[in-house]
Amino acid sequence: MICAEFLMRDGRLCGFSVRGHAGAEALGKDIVCAAVSSAVYMAANTVTDVCGCNADVHESEGLLTLSVKQADEQTVQVILQGLMLHVNGLSAQYPQYIQVQQTEV
Repeated sequence: MICAEFLMRDGRLCGFSVRGHAGAEALGKDIVCAAVSSAVYMAANTVTDVCGCNADVHESEGLLTLSVKQADEQTVQVILQGLMLHVNGLSAQYPQYIQVQQTEV
């Protein structure tokens, strides 16, 4: 199962952690994993490389985390809100493979 956790600070998104594998299909053929992974990488790359925001990003097998220093920046909020909306939509479509939660930090 994919576990997506969106981190909130004072009611604003400040990062996320996405870990696990959906297990909907064999490795390399899992469209649920591919959809989530693609969205997560696009969000992380947009925050860091396109917007140039100061963020801590960590990646390992089956895990990607991102934490931003300036959670008040409007651009970062839009990107993270878009990712959360997308992952929640995928979770509604594939509830047996994706779990989403919000955590106040």
